[in-house]
Amino acid sequence: MSLDSAEASPSSSRDWFFPSPSFIHSTSNSPQSPNYPRKFSTIPRHSRSSHTDWKPPKTSTFRSVSSSGSAAYGDPKYGRVRRRIELRRREKMAKQEKEDPVLEQKRDVSKAVSGVKTAIGEMGIGDFGQRVKIRWQMASYIAILITAFGSLVHKNFSLHNQVIDLQDQISTMNIRLQACNTSDTFDTISILQEGDHLSSKGLKILALTVSIALLSMPLFVFKYIDYISKFRSSYNCSEKVSLNKQLEYRVDVLLSVHPYAKALALLVATLMLICLGGLALFGVTDDSLADCLWLSWTYVADSGNHANSEGMGPRLVSVSISFGGMLIFAMMLGLVSDAISEKLDSLRKGRSEVVEQNHTLILGWSDKLGSLLNQLVIANESLGGGIVVVMAERDKEEMELDIAKMEFDFRGTSVICRSGSPLILADLKKVSVSKARAIVVLADDGNADQSDARALRTVLSLTGVKEGLRGHIVVELSDLDNEVLVKLVGGELVETVVAHDVIGRLMIQCARQPGLAQIWEDILGFENCEFYIKRWPQLDGMQFEDVLISFPDAIPCGVKVASRGGKIILNPEDSYVLQEGDEVLVIAEDDDTYAPGALPMVWRGSLAGDFIVPKLTEKILLCGWRRDMEDMIMVLDAFLAPGSELWMFNEVVESERERKLIDGGLDLSRLVNITLVHREGNAVIRRHLESLPLESFDSILILADESVEDSAIQADSRSLATLLLIRDIQAKRLPYREAMVTRGQRGSFSRGSWIGEMQQASDRSVIISEILDPRTKNLLSMSKISDYVLSNELVSMALAMVAEDRQINDVLEELFAEEGNELHIRLAELYLHEGEEMSFYEIILRARQKREIVIGYRLENAERAVINPPNKNERRR
Repeated sequence: MSLDSAEASPSSSRDWFFPSPSFIHSTSNSPQSPNYPRKFSTIPRHSRSSHTDWKPPKTSTFRSVSSSGSAAYGDPKYGRVRRRIELRRREKMAKQEKEDPVLEQKRDVSKAVSGVKTAIGEMGIGDFGQRVKIRWQMASYIAILITAFGSLVHKNFSLHNQVIDLQDQISTMNIRLQACNTSDTFDTISILQEGDHLSSKGLKILALTVSIALLSMPLFVFKYIDYISKFRSSYNCSEKVSLNKQLEYRVDVLLSVHPYAKALALLVATLMLICLGGLALFGVTDDSLADCLWLSWTYVADSGNHANSEGMGPRLVSVSISFGGMLIFAMMLGLVSDAISEKLDSLRKGRSEVVEQNHTLILGWSDKLGSLLNQLVIANESLGGGIVVVMAERDKEEMELDIAKMEFDFRGTSVICRSGSPLILADLKKVSVSKARAIVVLADDGNADQSDARALRTVLSLTGVKEGLRGHIVVELSDLDNEVLVKLVGGELVETVVAHDVIGRLMIQCARQPGLAQIWEDILGFENCEFYIKRWPQLDGMQFEDVLISFPDAIPCGVKVASRGGKIILNPEDSYVLQEGDEVLVIAEDDDTYAPGALPMVWRGSLAGDFIVPKLTEKILLCGWRRDMEDMIMVLDAFLAPGSELWMFNEVVESERERKLIDGGLDLSRLVNITLVHREGNAVIRRHLESLPLESFDSILILADESVEDSAIQADSRSLATLLLIRDIQAKRLPYREAMVTRGQRGSFSRGSWIGEMQQASDRSVIISEILDPRTKNLLSMSKISDYVLSNELVSMALAMVAEDRQINDVLEELFAEEGNELHIRLAELYLHEGEEMSFYEIILRARQKREIVIGYRLENAERAVINPPNKNERRR
């Protein structure tokens, strides 16, 4: 490279080489390697010959420009390199021109100084003339020095001005050089951009081709599958399912088996649309791939963004992406809507999990559910309410609607309904069965054997819960014969209540003692007084006779003996002393309303008269046939006096009756107190009933016949019709019915009305009807023509009481049985004299002389008895 002669300096003969850091040009070391890099260490030639202290500079690696590449070197691409080399040479020349005058002035000054030093050294101490001469010489030298110094300063100032001028020139040249570099950079960028444009153009064409190929690939795949299916079907007639149908089936199975397959497929479709759209945009626009992908996402997310596109290609691609985005978001909205609808439907149908603990769980649905819920609500009232969960194989909305129709106040108790089967463990876990404090299994309405079989399977499912059960299981059974099997499966967790057996025993007790049904309702229900068991350490060491009068607000009935494994003893002896760990069974209003108090002073006294109540022979009629008829016969044989008669009136043939009784386990030869009298007929046909001596029976029991017991309404209709026919026949056969007047307490019916006549007939005999539907109860309670038994309600009360405290089941079993303790209604004259004033405590102690416990009283004109009366120490007539 050479510089123009006009800009050459004295140092222009020097040969300099400067590598450019911005542009590197490589020349071939050989024809085979055109890009082979070479290393050079360049040193100025004049420096090696003129300076002895020259040291080789540090070698640097760069690519040189060979003389053989002069043609390439003159290429406009290297204009920037040439300008930089020229600039550096000019800066070097200006620097040398600046330094040469300064060096010459420094040499002149140093010569003058050295001359002065030499003259002074030659001076000595001589005569005066010598001194004067020396002084003149010194003065001349000083003048020369001053003159030289002045000229030196003048040159210095002139050089300074030259330096300033040179700096201005250098600044001007730098400005020109920057302008040249800028234009050269633009040229280089344009060249590079042109090359990049050529390379990016190929990439864009490739991207557009790939996107079009991927979009058209599904079409070719489907066409190929269809072609293969037709080809196989034409050559293989035995193939019944084509390939496309198999593929559709596999996709359908995938979407059905995997719950998140639809959402995953939608996500994959969205990503594919964004990627293909981005590639297509990259092929038709000048934007980068990242910007095109982002722009594709905006088109998918908002279809209105494509309005800003310019050009035919971008507009076509943006419209296609927006159309695909609309389809994607339509499918997404469909999936979201389906998911929300499914979730709401799951909540509506009761498929969600119940997150509760210490709740009461009811499995099944029957007519007893309303009474059961009412009793549980009353029991939880003292606790501020509770949680009751009901699971049945019914729709959740239907169950909630039926519960909302129940006419009672829930008093803070929440009833949660869930749809499910108690035979499925997953459904049991859904209602938190392992955390429930009590589980009630209701018997199904229908066949007794099928209902008990289902209850047995439910108990098996409950015992199979891996987490275990915190509470106990109360199972309602329909047949007494199945009780042993259920207890065998459930073990200690199960408490059974045989509804049919309980109702049969209550009917027998109530038939022999009119008014006992109301007392049982008060004791079994939580509305009044019920049984409670609790330990009182302050009573340890006290005799049971003193315990009886230690509770002002409760009546002790028994003791749970700790030394006998927690066995409950009803009506123990007076001399029994409470030991440590014993608990007291009482009848109280609630578990927090009673506590032992100070022992009062009570006068015992003596009984008013002979306490022996002789058993009289009775004549009882059973209308209808029950599955447990043999059990009722055995209970009646134990209760009735010898010589009593039991008439059986139903549609079962006499020979068939004996076979059924024997198959049920009844030994007719072992009946000692009763005699069976068989009559065949229909209880709802008047002429069949008129063949019976209805006015001579002491008690008549109208049973829910086995043929209609599956339907509560039909069974109650039959029982009600039988009741009205019997009362009407009795009223017409009584000889003194015209002389009877309607009593005030019976109602305001006139003397000649048919209800008035039936009420007169009801004074002569007791009719107990087995009623299943509560709506029939209201009708009978208004007419007052029957001392009824509401079976569903009494069974529900027993279930609720056992659910709250499983120990009460032992008490109820003993009170219902024909052996052991039972409830009785006694005349007051057996305990006190006419007109005598006594406190309730004194009556309790008098009854203890016959080992009885008095739990309440009923006044002569009152309809209901008073159980656990208050103010027991107050004396009254």
